[in-house]
Parts: sequence; structure tokens; C-alpha cells
Amino acid sequence: MADASTTNSMQRLSAPAESLADQVAGSIRQAVYAGTLQPGRLYSAYQMAETLGVSRSPVREALISLAEAGLVEFERNRGFRIILPAARDIAELFHLRLLLEVPATRRVAAHPTDKLVTELREKVAEMDHAAAGHDEALFMRHDQQLHAAILNAAGNSRLVAVVDSLRDKTRLLGASTVDRSRTLHDVCGEHLPIVDAIAAGDPAIAGRAMSRHITHTGKLLVAQALAETSAGASAEVLWSDVLG
Repeated sequence: MADASTTNSMQRLSAPAESLADQVAGSIRQAVYAGTLQPGRLYSAYQMAETLGVSRSPVREALISLAEAGLVEFERNRGFRIILPAARDIAELFHLRLLLEVPATRRVAAHPTDKLVTELREKVAEMDHAAAGHDEALFMRHDQQLHAAILNAAGNSRLVAVVDSLRDKTRLLGASTVDRSRTLHDVCGEHLPIVDAIAAGDPAIAGRAMSRHITHTGKLLVAQALAETSAGASAEVLWSDVLG
């Protein structure tokens, strides 16, 4: 089991505006993205509670929610491990995102509001600013908020929760594509055609732009997952096998 030195860079939590369990879940996610918590290693919930300065109850609640999302697995009476999705899992998750986000984007582009367009352009500007400072965590938050704004505007609040869950599972690998497969500025640039098409009220172009962005991200992550596991399969073949 990992000792306390592996988590001592995680910050202690204070009384929240959101629930402590949500804060704990967020801290665990950020620690994984930063490499403080490593996939496959065994960690203790008691150790996590002490590191974050909270009781064991919100830690248990956070870990249960992360396990339901497929981000951690428990070992009875021992602790928990971080799980990275397999290449096929990633392809399947991005297939779901394509099925959900592309139609939602087309629907929003058919009747865009000035308020939404302003919000989306602000998010792109915030992403660009975060990219300039190479702040991956901040960039990813703005990225997620941009997608959530589009999904919210589609009129189905459950879409946001479902897509957030899909992103949570893949973001463990997603952060590590930066400066390997593409830069933060590259990712930001992929969102511009989406926002421009929504602003222009063009559903067809908006849908295609969203499809290109999600497909590109998914294929990069599938290829990376295959490379990291030394699997000999082709990313293109696996992607086509899942999506048809």
C-alpha cells in the first residue's frame, strides 16, 4: 500500500459551499490527473481522510460515487485502486458521447440565443487564457463547462450528468494527451468551429464540428491506451469495430 508521502501534496479541505463528498471526489480526480495518485496502486480511505483533513464518511461517499463512475475499485478490507479505462472502453465511451452530443449540438444551433453564444465565446477565451498559462486543470474545467452549456441549452439536464460521467472516466487519460498528441491550444482550436457554427445558426456544420472534435479526441486516447499497454491492435481498426 502506498505510504503517506505519496499523497502529501494533496491539499486539506475546508468547509465547503458544495458537499465535502464532492470536494473529496474532486480532489481525488485532480490528484490522479497530477500523478499524485497512480493507477493500480493501493490506497487507504483512512489515509485519504487524514490527508484531506476530513472524516472518513465523506471519503467513503466520494469513493462510492467514483466507483459507480468506474474510476476506482475497492479491495475488501484493504483500500481502493484507481482504474484506467481500456482502449475498447474508451472507444465505447466516445461512441456514447457522439450519440448524445452531436444531436444536442445540432438542436442548439437551430435556435441559438445571444446569451448562449456569449457564454460559449467567453469559455473559449477562458480556455485560450488557461492554455497560454499551461494550466491543464483550469483548461479542462472550462472545456467541460463549454460542453455542459451546450447540453443544457438542448433542454435536457440529464444529458449534462451523463456526459460528465463519460468524461470523468476518460479524463484520467485525457489530460495526458496534452503535449503528447496535441497541445492545449490545439484542443481549444477544435472548439472554435463548433461555437462559430452555433453562433451562425447552422445545425449541420455545428454537428459536424462537434463530431470531428469528439472523434479526434477519442481516437487519440484509444491510440494512446493501446501504446501504454503495448497492445498490438490498430487504433483505427478498434475504433471502426466499435463505431461501425
